[in-house]
Amino acid sequence: MTNAEHTPFDGKAFVRDLTSAPGVYRMYAADDTLLYVGKAASLNKRVASYFNKALTIRIATMVGQIARIEVTVTRTPAEALILENQLIKTLKPRYNVMLRDDKSYPYVLLTLEEFPRVALHRGPRAIPGKYFGPYPSVYSVRETLNFMHRLFKLRNCEDSVFRNRTRPCLQYQIGRCTAPCVGLIDAASYAHDAHRAELFLSGRSEELGRELTAEMEAASARLDFEGAARLRDLLTGVRKLQSNHSLGNDGNDTDVLACVLRNGHACVMLLSWRDGRNLGTRSFFPKLNGEDSSAEVLAAFVSQYYGDHPPPREVWLDQDIPERELIEEALNEASLHKVRLRARFRGERATQVDFVRRNADVALSSELASNAAQKARLDSLCVLLGLEAPPHRIECYDISHTMGEATVASCVVFDENGPVRGQYRRFNITGITPGDDYAAMHQVLTRRFKRAMESIAEGEAPANPIPDLLLIDGGVGQLAQARAVLNELNVEGVAMIGVAKGPERIAGDETLVFPDGRELHPGKQSPGLQLIQQVRDEAHRFAITGHRGRRQKARTTSKLEDIPGIGPRRRSSLLKHFGGMVGLKAASAADIARVEGVNAALAERIYAALHGLA
Repeated sequence: MTNAEHTPFDGKAFVRDLTSAPGVYRMYAADDTLLYVGKAASLNKRVASYFNKALTIRIATMVGQIARIEVTVTRTPAEALILENQLIKTLKPRYNVMLRDDKSYPYVLLTLEEFPRVALHRGPRAIPGKYFGPYPSVYSVRETLNFMHRLFKLRNCEDSVFRNRTRPCLQYQIGRCTAPCVGLIDAASYAHDAHRAELFLSGRSEELGRELTAEMEAASARLDFEGAARLRDLLTGVRKLQSNHSLGNDGNDTDVLACVLRNGHACVMLLSWRDGRNLGTRSFFPKLNGEDSSAEVLAAFVSQYYGDHPPPREVWLDQDIPERELIEEALNEASLHKVRLRARFRGERATQVDFVRRNADVALSSELASNAAQKARLDSLCVLLGLEAPPHRIECYDISHTMGEATVASCVVFDENGPVRGQYRRFNITGITPGDDYAAMHQVLTRRFKRAMESIAEGEAPANPIPDLLLIDGGVGQLAQARAVLNELNVEGVAMIGVAKGPERIAGDETLVFPDGRELHPGKQSPGLQLIQQVRDEAHRFAITGHRGRRQKARTTSKLEDIPGIGPRRRSSLLKHFGGMVGLKAASAADIARVEGVNAALAERIYAALHGLA
């Protein structure tokens, strides 16, 4: 049955027996396309509103396509909010406003160890510890960490470095760490410093100040004037940090949000205040899917953003939003504290909101200008390469290594709007002759396209779609490898271009190599070449970052960590006895066996592992 033939959906009859409980509703078209996902404190009232009142053109168009509605009842509006966010992210309905942000949010991580480490963290929360954030930018995290190390002197080194230190590092020398790695502070004292840092990061600076004041007075009473002076300096640092900024909101944690729409695009600007400190702003550009109301966009942003991130006690909005009370109720239920969504202000607070709105307008103008430039470059690229239509997906591959060591291949993805960072991939290359770039390129392309073709053969959509344009960082040889792989796997419809550097390796002198042997020298003024350069440079950056990380990991990870029977204590004893890895590698098995806690059998295993005999 086609869309034209399906029986019109009787919405009024559907809602007649619909429950008034909270829940989530899903609207489907006749071809089972998901049109919209929404939440409701009362399903009956919310769904009935689509059929009992005048609608905007966008909503009326959507309602006209409804063939069926499914509902899921939840116990509370908070559960409905969470479920709605999950379904929007997973199913990507046609008419929902969707928050687009490919970057993972930065957090401050305080690990759960005997001597906790404080560091910047991004990505899955796989490391045991306490996470504080999210922060609007990496800069604000680094600024916070700078305060942490100056005030509380917690370590920031990786565990592999911490376990193998034999003397204090530079951080100790400049007064930013207490050197727990070499026992210059006991576990109890370090834990006390970590507790203070946790209070500070949790926004409980007043409680921290009271603790420090009490400890300072106690130290002074027992005539420990040196300890009292240290606590005084720490308290002064905390108070000074608190007074650096002023918001006028009684020190509450607050987010300020403003939304601006123009020419079918939107920008939501977020300004975060935590514990009286301005953590900076962050811009978001939601996908509108036809929505033309800034209030609706802002409401969708609040629901989706705070569905993933803990909300502060107050969220200031530059305009009132639909279902504000429902969203507020859901956030209250999901949080461990009361959340207020506020939309009307005077005085200093109105100035703050206006500041954020003006920044949103500037950010949207910049984004629209960038989009216009991107479209011009895409059009130029089509003419330059003789493409029938602008490519929807561009992939570029690059290889990075140092004299054949730690070879890493990168894949970056661009679409009509620019980089799609969530789909970037790195590949560790193994099993080839070190330094063989051709073999590395052949391996990475085989791994990438084989998975996609297997999914297509099984009737499934590949996790990463086949690109329209494939860029290879290299000349004729690298391009030949790409052509061979795509021929072997029967991949069709992909345009391929090799990007060879000029003789002087100057930007703009690149040669574009075609599979049929043709070559082009567009010159630095070509917008199409500028787009190719942007994609190629991003692939190079992503590859070399991965290579450096892999190489550094190989050099900082002690081989002793992989030997069964060698724990932190024995490892430390061995390194101290021989003065480091160089001395240990030069020792015989008999010499190793003289170290306390190492018997002859273990010494033989250590010797074999260090000399590649295992």
